[in-house]
Amino acid sequence: MKDLMTTAQSTTAMRRWRRPGVVALAAVVSLTALTASAEAAKQARQPAEAVAPREAGEPIMAIVSIKSQRVTFYDADGWIFRAPVSTGTTGRETPAGVFAIVEKDKDHHSTMYDDAWMPNMQRITWNGIALHGGPLPGYAASHGCVRMPFGFAEGLFDKTQIGMRVIISPNDAAPVDFSHPSLFVPKREAIAAAPARADKLSAEAEEATQAADEAKKAAAVAAKEAASLPASLRKLEQQKTRADAELAFSDKTLAAAKTDEARAKAEELKQKAAAKAADAATQLDAAKAAAQPKRDAIAATKEAAKVAAAKKTDAVKAATDAKLALEPVSVYISRATQKIYVRRNTHKPAPDGGGEVFDTSIEVPVTIRNPDQPLGTHIFTAMARNDAGLRWSMVTIDDGDDAKGALDRITIPQEVLDRIAPTALPRSSIIISDEPLSSETNYRTEFVAVLSNHPQGGFITRRPTAPPMAVASDDSWDNGGNGSFFFFQQRNPYPQPVNPRQRGQYQYYQPAQPMQRGFWQ
Repeated sequence: MKDLMTTAQSTTAMRRWRRPGVVALAAVVSLTALTASAEAAKQARQPAEAVAPREAGEPIMAIVSIKSQRVTFYDADGWIFRAPVSTGTTGRETPAGVFAIVEKDKDHHSTMYDDAWMPNMQRITWNGIALHGGPLPGYAASHGCVRMPFGFAEGLFDKTQIGMRVIISPNDAAPVDFSHPSLFVPKREAIAAAPARADKLSAEAEEATQAADEAKKAAAVAAKEAASLPASLRKLEQQKTRADAELAFSDKTLAAAKTDEARAKAEELKQKAAAKAADAATQLDAAKAAAQPKRDAIAATKEAAKVAAAKKTDAVKAATDAKLALEPVSVYISRATQKIYVRRNTHKPAPDGGGEVFDTSIEVPVTIRNPDQPLGTHIFTAMARNDAGLRWSMVTIDDGDDAKGALDRITIPQEVLDRIAPTALPRSSIIISDEPLSSETNYRTEFVAVLSNHPQGGFITRRPTAPPMAVASDDSWDNGGNGSFFFFQQRNPYPQPVNPRQRGQYQYYQPAQPMQRGFWQ
């Protein structure tokens, strides 16, 4: 009986729902339910925040998976933090590639998007791509940045540092242990001796700088003292010329004299003119003799200043290299440009504000076997020291050759290895890619490389970089330099060769250049 009543009630209810107004209301309710269900499904797919069940070390790298909408931070022993993210939406996609933190701002407001609040911002490109706290709808929804949960971004902010690697992968990726003969094997004795060597060379650079300054001042004093010589000599030469002319005139007067009285008078004038001419000649000869030592002093002090300046340049360069040997080294090898690039963070603030200066003094050709065949994009990172020297990990984010095959095909110049391998430290890295360096790579970034076979909407829609501009600096290590050392040097002004793959609007690496703050997000 109860079942029958339930059936009757259901039939009555169905009849009521068939009324036009009720039908419309039912449709709205159904649509709302479906939408809520879809949103719930999306949220359910979002990975939750997680912290490794161990004491976390200092983050070495972050990997953002566009596919899974997740970021994972790693220390030397594995993952330490995970959280959902929201990357760029269609048309403003977050670019996949290799980046590093170049600036941090606890309370950042966008200059591109109506002063939008982007708390705990960690910039990875100067044209506006960053990690920061933001709303997470459960899917890609940003304008190109990587939004993280607000609390997660806040807790993470003080744990990262400038230069930390940020890898944005189109798919899921994670570091795996890796070994290969081409990976740097440091020498313990070189690492142990590095601090004392840096101190010694810094002291020598300071002495050389002081000597160069003194030599320059001495040359300036000598030049100043001799500055009046040309005018004095010209005056004496003019006096001698006039005296010689007067003597010649008296000779003509004497020859033309007709009377004894005229001849006597002309003879008297000639004697006076001759004495005057002789005196002028004597003064001129004496002045020339006195001027020669001053000329010699000018030449000597000028040459001494030149030699001292050269010694200073060499000493400052040696001191800088020694100091940089105390820092992790980053290497980028590009199949597109057939070059190897080496960078280290100097930790000196950029002269135009924002970020720190990176040394860019090594950029040389590299040999790649079968250069027409793709290498892929592989990131090798020295995670920690071990008995063999360094324990390395590997992350692949773009297919091509496998990681071992890619390294097998590359021959790093021996002179480069000699400079960087003996003192290689944890956090050092080697990146191999088919891509050229992005035009975002400049003197205050490590390396920026964007995968050209994946959407770059959030990268392309931002303003282009500023025109190339050389930035001179002193030795950057407080060795008393006066501008003779350059942390980057002006390179070939023409664009580098591009990757043979289709590239669209993407811009490639050109000479290092500072960015105007007005262009930043």
